Amino acid sequence: MNVLEFSNVHRAYDRGVDVLHGVSFAVGRGEVVGLLGKNGAGKTTLIRIAMGMLSTGEGSVSVFGVDPRVEPVAVKSRIGYVSEDQVLPPFLTVREIVSIHRGLFPTWDDPMAEDLLQGFSLDAGAKIGKLSKGQARQVALLCAVAHRPELLLLDEPAGGLDPAARREFLETSIRLLNEAGSTILFSSHYMTDVERMAERVVMVHEGELLIDKSLDDLREHHCVALVPRENGASAEKLRTIEGCLGVRERSDALHAVFALAPDGAIPLIQTGLGVDGVNCRSVGLEEMFIELAGGQS
Repeated sequence: MNVLEFSNVHRAYDRGVDVLHGVSFAVGRGEVVGLLGKNGAGKTTLIRIAMGMLSTGEGSVSVFGVDPRVEPVAVKSRIGYVSEDQVLPPFLTVREIVSIHRGLFPTWDDPMAEDLLQGFSLDAGAKIGKLSKGQARQVALLCAVAHRPELLLLDEPAGGLDPAARREFLETSIRLLNEAGSTILFSSHYMTDVERMAERVVMVHEGELLIDKSLDDLREHHCVALVPRENGASAEKLRTIEGCLGVRERSDALHAVFALAPDGAIPLIQTGLGVDGVNCRSVGLEEMFIELAGGQS
């Protein structure tokens, strides 16, 4: 059984203006999935729907086989959640925040919470409002994972942190994953973080699912083609070629992402467009994201 499943999910905040347009994907037990997309693509909306914080307009979401809006307590007791805009009560101390969460989760692990407090060098008596942004995020992570959640949802959890704090945050998440075998869905703008943590990438663009592939598949079977502007080559024609995921118009050439290895894409493009001099190369996740996010019609 999948831990998390979105099926044909639509969601609008303004009538007639969908943020999500029929998004479907699932996350299996023990998987680590990176959720990518530009700001406004629908990443946060998907995670909040999974948490039961938002309802779907159409379609459905299933967490542990049930609707999180129908059985919110049963679902949330098995989930850990950290978001970039999460705010803990500034007037409470770290110890008080931990105590509140201990009472909410029957699987709370006191030794683990204590280890995290010491590992993060957090002062249990300090008020949340006196902590740095990085320290407050560490408290949020502690509270999200010390009950050993079966599903960990991270929405830009390291956004705004300095490189050292971000690295420590992610290393802690990875260690906890290895220890507990939690399923993780996380969004991040840092492609290096996604490559370090995730084994699979889901990319949404303007509310639609664009990519759902393993990182290995993206590395081995996807490429960027540089197509010279000659003999009537155009973005519209490129998009009609099998395997084309997106085209970005640049001054030097047309840049197109293909779900093909470079040696397979070149003859297909040259035959389809009647042009020569097509250059295809494998690229890293960051460049692929830039080309795709900037190259959709």
